[in-house]
Amino acid sequence: MRRTDPGDHGPVRYGPPLPADGLPVLPELAARLAAAAGDAGAQPVGGAPALLEAACGYWTRRGLPCAPDRVAAAPGTPPLLLAVAAALAGDGGDVLVPRPSASWWEPCVRLLGRPVFHVGTPAESGGVPDPYALLETVRRVREEGGDPRVLVLSVADDPTATVAPPELLHETVEAAAAEGMHLVSDETWRDTLHDPHQTVLLSPAEMLPDRVTVVTDLAGALLPAGWPAAVARFPAGEAGERLHARVLDVLTALGARVATPVAAAAGYALDEPDPVTERREAAVRLHARLAAAVHCAVVASGALSRPPCAGRHLYADLGPLREALGEHRVGDAQELEDFLTARLGMPAPGGHRFGDHLGALRVRLDTGPLLDGSDEERSECLTSPEPLELPHVQRALNSLRSVFGDLRDDAQRWEPPR
Repeated sequence: MRRTDPGDHGPVRYGPPLPADGLPVLPELAARLAAAAGDAGAQPVGGAPALLEAACGYWTRRGLPCAPDRVAAAPGTPPLLLAVAAALAGDGGDVLVPRPSASWWEPCVRLLGRPVFHVGTPAESGGVPDPYALLETVRRVREEGGDPRVLVLSVADDPTATVAPPELLHETVEAAAAEGMHLVSDETWRDTLHDPHQTVLLSPAEMLPDRVTVVTDLAGALLPAGWPAAVARFPAGEAGERLHARVLDVLTALGARVATPVAAAAGYALDEPDPVTERREAAVRLHARLAAAVHCAVVASGALSRPPCAGRHLYADLGPLREALGEHRVGDAQELEDFLTARLGMPAPGGHRFGDHLGALRVRLDTGPLLDGSDEERSECLTSPEPLELPHVQRALNSLRSVFGDLRDDAQRWEPPR
């Protein structure tokens, strides 16, 4: 079984961050952070009781009840996943992830010196491996002497912005359970469904409560991206207790504490008062419209993209435009990243950042940069009945449409005569 090699093309220290919302900080969150700024005390490793209670309330409202002694907080998901992976696989286990997957999953595991194996996803969605591909990967890893113990997945996915259907998730969870694997479910984007009334999202923890650890980065829907805070929910029972204790040991060794002002804002956000929920719902509606507009521009050019269903991004495959892109000396994902970043004037991380093949012409396109403007202009996007017609948003969208329109025109010139 060929292991996935670390990327050696492009800036090695560049890890695409979570797609930001491009909006001003919610005043109520800023007030909570400012009120705690004078507190020089450090948070305990794993989070203070008030933060853990708030996290328990958050998950209980989503059908995942838990107790504070099965919850841990950290300054962002990377140190949290690093701690969970160290606890679960640090003594010789292997980790499996879907292809593509969030940009920070693989580096966290590789820091432990553990191999990472990618598993293919079905055509309709990313984030959750195809169950048959999962079983085949497990078999081949074991044949080569490996020990697959952990599967990391994401029902509402970064980078593909898709939501895996419950039937697929159930089959994959059953397959992983049959192979004795522990699942880590990244649910950062679960609160950003573009059409929550038509999209069914289930957590693996609802299906396999004793074998799933849930991690959530609050930058997904509750906090600004620059205020790092994440929480993890561990299974009940003795195994969950041991895992929780080992994770706290790793976080202690890392000195990974949530900053006290950020913890105050995080606890307030996790309680989901009206200002937080109203901002979240308005932001989701806004980014759903932006993502739909970007998707239209991408597919009109002849490129491929699944319709975005969650988050503030979409994943585009420009393979059908390969010949036209070749005229611009674009032949792989790094060159495509460089080309689109320069043309669009905003980051366009290539698929190789997410574990995809370097030769595949894929990128993640984020919607947050399309809102770039003054605080007043960005705030207006939340209240306008037609935010896409605001001048600064319209300019950004027109620029993006122009770039992809030019690629379409280039591709048409390359079509053979009929």
